Amino acid sequence: MTNVIQQPPSPFAKFRGELQLGDSSVDCYVLDTGERVINLRSVVRSIADADSGDLAKFIGVSSLKPYINKDLILAELVEFSIPGTQFKGYGLSTSNFELIIRGYVQALYQNAELTERQRSIAIKCAVISSGLTRTGLDALVDEATGYQYERDANALQLKLKAFIAEELRAWEKTFPDELWQEFGRLTGWTGPLHSRPQWWGKLVIELIYDTLDPDVAQYLRENRPEKGIHWHRQLTDNVGVRALVSRCWEVVGLAKSCDNIRELRERVAHHYGHNTVQLPLNVPPSR
Repeated sequence: MTNVIQQPPSPFAKFRGELQLGDSSVDCYVLDTGERVINLRSVVRSIADADSGDLAKFIGVSSLKPYINKDLILAELVEFSIPGTQFKGYGLSTSNFELIIRGYVQALYQNAELTERQRSIAIKCAVISSGLTRTGLDALVDEATGYQYERDANALQLKLKAFIAEELRAWEKTFPDELWQEFGRLTGWTGPLHSRPQWWGKLVIELIYDTLDPDVAQYLRENRPEKGIHWHRQLTDNVGVRALVSRCWEVVGLAKSCDNIRELRERVAHHYGHNTVQLPLNVPPSR
């Protein structure tokens, strides 16, 4: 049952619960900020069967570097109070937990040089990720903690507010050069990347924004910025840009195993559970 106790300083665990991931039971919380987190020890236990909070040991190995952004994930670990106790909790957001799961699975599918131990973890991650999306994981946490009965009716607006800045953010290099390099390789583009084809923007919409979050993508489609203002300049620094950059690197990782742009589009659609779209006829075909 849900227990709401005298409020300590934010962030604190407002709702608690346990959920089953594969053959592991993990502790999960919804914080007073609305963020869903999974107990750090539970994360390690669920993927590696180890009773340890040393997540870096399992995501920082060199063979996983192309698939998991260790520094970003470790920098975003959440420390929070647990009402009724003197202890601090340490957790991982559901989105970053799923980045770890997908990274291991991607390394497995792409035949990365994994040790037997790492391969075992990757297989377990594949079991956990089967049929699991970020939205699905959040829903599981909400159900396990009882938060589904308490969450705000305007949850969509809160999510949009987290992603979409009230004012246009200052220009910042957001899309990594490696993304354009992979687009160039897969489309046969031989010109300079700084003068890349305009139709690559359609690829960005399909492969990045549409898979990032359907609600946010729909908002951006219906609220196009003024001419000369890019979509990513409307994203907030703390949530939107981080999610965008992470998704760019995920797509770069998928692209490295592809031979043409059609294959990348199909892999991205399969990976994120989306359907590929028919690009306009004026878009050059894959080579």
